[in-house]
Amino acid sequence: MTKKMANSDWHPASWQTKSAEQQANYPDQEALESVVSELSKLPPLVTSWEVDALKEQIARAQRGEAFVLQGGDCAESFADCTSESIVAKLKILLQMSLVMLFGMKKPIVRIGRMAGQYAKPRSADTETLDGLALPSYRGDLVNRVPFTSEDRVPDPQLVLRGYERAALTLNFVRSLIDGGFADLHHPEYWDLDWVGHSPLAAEYHNILGSIADSLDFLESISGRSFDQAQRVDIYSGHEGLHLHYEQAQTRFLERRNRWYDLTTHYPWIGMRTAAMDGAHVEFFRGVANPIGIKIGPGMTAEWLQDLLRVLNPNNESGRISLIHRFSAKSIDDCLPNLIRAVKATGAPVLWICDPMHGNTETTAEGIKTRRFDNVISELQSAFRIHQSMGTYLGGVHLELTGENVTECTGGARGLTDTDLRRSYKSMVDPRLNYEQAMEVAMRIAGLRDNN
Repeated sequence: MTKKMANSDWHPASWQTKSAEQQANYPDQEALESVVSELSKLPPLVTSWEVDALKEQIARAQRGEAFVLQGGDCAESFADCTSESIVAKLKILLQMSLVMLFGMKKPIVRIGRMAGQYAKPRSADTETLDGLALPSYRGDLVNRVPFTSEDRVPDPQLVLRGYERAALTLNFVRSLIDGGFADLHHPEYWDLDWVGHSPLAAEYHNILGSIADSLDFLESISGRSFDQAQRVDIYSGHEGLHLHYEQAQTRFLERRNRWYDLTTHYPWIGMRTAAMDGAHVEFFRGVANPIGIKIGPGMTAEWLQDLLRVLNPNNESGRISLIHRFSAKSIDDCLPNLIRAVKATGAPVLWICDPMHGNTETTAEGIKTRRFDNVISELQSAFRIHQSMGTYLGGVHLELTGENVTECTGGARGLTDTDLRRSYKSMVDPRLNYEQAMEVAMRIAGLRDNN
């Protein structure tokens, strides 16, 4: 076998012949090339067999046999690479998936927005403060938050720091999972502080008790332990935005005759970088990973059909997820036409609802937030539209945290605009706190009133 057999007109750097949107402007190109060279020699962050296993799980979800839960920070920070922060993220994903498993009665595929979500697209290349214009903050992988000339200059060394932080995160998550942290026999290990005072606490503990009783009963009558209940798979995902970072960890595997982007299991392409003649589509058409495509109000039927043709020419199951994000007001007008467009191609896709990004708004005080009722409304509409059109909504994509932040209004505690300043920590987009995230899970599972 030769590398040419996999894709004769593609290689990991072929994207550099295309127009690349949302890329940082590095003043020292030699330093950037040196970092890319160094990173290409370091061990991969994930393995090809993990990537292929996730693709199989996504194929199951495409058939309606599973449901994907993807959640995590809008933008990870290097400072939050701590054991407490990682455990909190893992706990909320496990709690949500347990509730959804209980209510939906089907396997839940867990993908964390973690271990690589260090780069963010921006609406403008520069920000202006007090008359001073500086490069926009594009995430810890690119530059730094403080509004100074030194901090805002893109620094190639941060790419290596991002790799290191991602490796630390994945290593800790794998150690926790292998050590029994996700054992369904002991879901009390996952408890966050909220279970002692939340209005949802009683419902959650009832679910825990029911699952524990069911496991005890089944193991008693069978006389054996269910090993599958002792560990779960947690996959990583991030927006594949920083193409030098993705390129450096892309490897060709002779035995599989395919290229894999081994920075993550599940990269996705945003609307702002999904141009047919752009660098991101060029890069991701050549890797074997399952990939997501964000689609919003600006997506046309023809554009979407072209993306499916180029990114999945062989109609491979498990390859493509379409993550739609329209807003509570626009979903009824936008989604049906795109569903019809995909049906016309015969391509297998996993439909995922992102009810967060289309519902971002700014308060009178200039604070970005999202209204919980709008998040729920878009999610409900997504389920209704897919059911009416004979398709399956097989996943949800959420920006959330295991912390007690006040960034989105509404939810069980009825947070208002005046509560936002109390604990607003996000540097980019507002996230659901642990209580709001659990309420979303309960609504998806049909355990709370959706009307």
